[in-house]
Amino acid sequence: MNTFKTPSLLIVAISFLVIATNAQNSQQDYLTAHNNARAQVGVANLVWDTTVATYALNYANTRKANCSLIHSNGPYGENLAKGSGNFTAIAAVKLWVDEKPYYSYTTNACTGGQQCLHYTQVVWRESVKIGCARVQCTNGWWFVSCNYDAPGNWIGEYPY
Repeated sequence: MNTFKTPSLLIVAISFLVIATNAQNSQQDYLTAHNNARAQVGVANLVWDTTVATYALNYANTRKANCSLIHSNGPYGENLAKGSGNFTAIAAVKLWVDEKPYYSYTTNACTGGQQCLHYTQVVWRESVKIGCARVQCTNGWWFVSCNYDAPGNWIGEYPY
């Protein structure tokens, strides 16, 4: 019986490592983080779209060499983020949602010279589908791209 003890423990340890690596980076993690922010302002939930997710992954893979936050200028709305260590999907969406205090619904603008357009894309009413991807860059950082169909942040239009 002792011959199975070491391999069994190794399999369990590897399983925990795989689970920990994927923790907070699933489709549902992206959806939950987005939809919680949308619910706060009365906007319907986003749904995951594999076509949009494939676009996000294909674009994220092109950024692996340098992890630069350069937009794809594709057909979808887009939020980008990067981080080091164990930078997760949830952490990326939190960065965008944390811009909420800088958005003024009254003026439909960002306040105090701060950025808020990532937040408004997260809660954009006409965006109904989402696809996201997370890749590790060659420099060790993580690059996250979320794409939205339909795109948001149209000048003069309110997000919700």
